[in-house]
Amino acid sequence: MSAVVQDQPRSDLRPPLAHRRLPRWAPAAVAVAAVAVACGIGAGAGLSSHLQWGLIALILFVVGTYALTSLVEGRRQAKDRVATSLVWACFILAVVPLYSLIETTVAKGVKVLDGNFLTHSMGGVITTGPGGGVYHAIIGTLEQVGLASLMAVPIGLFTAIYLVEYGRGRLAKAVTFFVDVMTGIPSIVAGLFILAFWIIILGFGYSGFAGSLALAILMMPVVVRSTEEMLKLVPNELREASLALGVPKWRTILKVVLPTSVGGILTGVMLAVARIAGETAPVLLLVFGNQLINNNPFSGAQSSLPYYVYEQYANGNDASYDRAWAAALVLIAFVMILNLLARGLARWKAPKTSGR
Repeated sequence: MSAVVQDQPRSDLRPPLAHRRLPRWAPAAVAVAAVAVACGIGAGAGLSSHLQWGLIALILFVVGTYALTSLVEGRRQAKDRVATSLVWACFILAVVPLYSLIETTVAKGVKVLDGNFLTHSMGGVITTGPGGGVYHAIIGTLEQVGLASLMAVPIGLFTAIYLVEYGRGRLAKAVTFFVDVMTGIPSIVAGLFILAFWIIILGFGYSGFAGSLALAILMMPVVVRSTEEMLKLVPNELREASLALGVPKWRTILKVVLPTSVGGILTGVMLAVARIAGETAPVLLLVFGNQLINNNPFSGAQSSLPYYVYEQYANGNDASYDRAWAAALVLIAFVMILNLLARGLARWKAPKTSGR
């Protein structure tokens, strides 16, 4: 009986079934064919927008990928390839506007962007003529964003720590609710609030600090929400291990929780800074604009980069347009430098692991 069993072929020794698969170059070939056909359709139909050509190519690529994969690999694999193609297509659609924005700003901003533009103000410069600079607006932006960060970051950080580590009951729910409400407040509303409270009721004048108060209101909920989410990602095992060793809770937060999440916290702070660096409405209402250099944010009107861009574009002449694009490029570079510094600081302060 055992000999009969041994002579029978085993099913697990049979050769696996061979599945037909498309070559690796097939998606690239389909993409090239889709682009070629889309160009022919666009040129034949007289479509002037290259965006329309791109959308036609995208549709042809998805349809062609599904049809070819269905014939060779089957419908199940075809659906998988279509889903992958849609993911890549959405990524490209998200990158194209960003690239177009940066390319346009750089192309138009470099016309007047030089050392003279960065080190001079608009004092004594005719708006319809060349010359002038953005130095006074850079000073205003740095001071206003810096003061707003000094006010918003500590308050937002401590609020997030309270909500994650200590918050229980109605008070925590109320704080969470108002943080969510403040996240959606328009910038003009924050500016009107500071205008009514700081200038009309208390009687203080227009200044960079008044604008910083409104910017801090806009920045605070972003810091709270981002920091809260980062603190929630810290494993509870780390907290429990520290507390089990007899470490006080405040020291556990300071030495374990915050260092573990410092990278995400800094990224959230930089997102908040980027959120307020381009705000124009509070500056229009509270800072009031200034053609000259004002290094004192607590006294007198000041300018800022967003206000400068708005002001120059509103002048309506070619020289002012060039200055507006150059100031927009400076503002983008300012935000980009802050993000690079935040990433470097987060990597430096992040807890070291054995794999590094």
